[in-house]
Amino acid sequence: MKIKELIKQFEDFAPLKLQKNYDNSGLAVGNSNNEISAVLISIDITPEVVEEAIQKKCNLIISHHPVIFKGLTKLTGDNYTEQSVIKAIKNDIAIYSAHTNIDSVYHGVSNKICEKLGLENKKILYPKKDYLNKLITYVPKDHADKVRQAIFDAGGGEIGDYNCCSYNINGTGTFKAGSDTNPFAGKKDEIHFEEEIRIEVIFPEHLSKKIINEMINAHPYEEVAYDIIKLQNEWDRAGLGMYGNLPDEISEKELFDKIKKVFEIKFIKHSRFRGKPIKKIAVCGGSGSSFIKNAINANADVYITGDLKYHDFFEAENKILLADIGHFESEKFTKEIFYDIINKNNIKFAVLFSEIISNPINIY
Repeated sequence: MKIKELIKQFEDFAPLKLQKNYDNSGLAVGNSNNEISAVLISIDITPEVVEEAIQKKCNLIISHHPVIFKGLTKLTGDNYTEQSVIKAIKNDIAIYSAHTNIDSVYHGVSNKICEKLGLENKKILYPKKDYLNKLITYVPKDHADKVRQAIFDAGGGEIGDYNCCSYNINGTGTFKAGSDTNPFAGKKDEIHFEEEIRIEVIFPEHLSKKIINEMINAHPYEEVAYDIIKLQNEWDRAGLGMYGNLPDEISEKELFDKIKKVFEIKFIKHSRFRGKPIKKIAVCGGSGSSFIKNAINANADVYITGDLKYHDFFEAENKILLADIGHFESEKFTKEIFYDIINKNNIKFAVLFSEIISNPINIY
């Protein structure tokens, strides 16, 4: 399998258009046409991780955090980023990262935390905004089923757990074919009235090109009339963070004991215990301080994330229990997501988890 073929699988799962504008997910180093010998999965890219790939004869590293966040202006080996890139290039090792795009998909990082905690009835904590579009096109009645199905097959018409969703209106379209055309119906230079169906379908932004191409290929007209309208609706199948319910209520201390065991951590920074049972839990992998109010508005009993600052804990205001389990710790199971994406296919190369502990934070 070539690297670009595996990249397609990752980006079908977590499209790059879902990443934040500050992010740098994707292929950062290497030739996508190279054949894969073996893959090393890691959270971070450090010189030690690249050396591990060399020793294990892996020519592709897949990481959560990108090796290059800020633009490189030189490659002199002055810092760990430059050292990692130089070592990877010298040894023909490609580096691919899936960061905020895999944070944002429904079955991404936060969902994995929910799975580990056994949460049910999960929903996105901060749904993606300004990402849904509506396609409107006009099709002759006898061809409407074919065009509509082509749009569905390309991923259009999914709303929550429903698919093949569309709205259809009967009407009459008019056109006059020019002298250099080959019209599907009517005669050149004469106005023609055609019984048509107006088809409306909602779809996410990253599918725009695919849906338009498939619609046009299935459409009988030489010139296809269609509109794309940007919607303000939230998309509840993508966004950051997630919340759900435990099957049964537990105490705050029982939850913390479970968190420490599941995430293999020695301590949890938290706001004041409220003395109330825990049922609804909100989570966000990585740095989630921006979504404290979202967790409160979701009526969560506790919000689990990483990188909370001193003043963030004041926002609890006895409305919620805040639990900081650490940035690295909250994302450690992302490697399992990567493995599952690769393992869905009939792979013929080794897939290895990095044994390097790349967490830069140490506890004395």
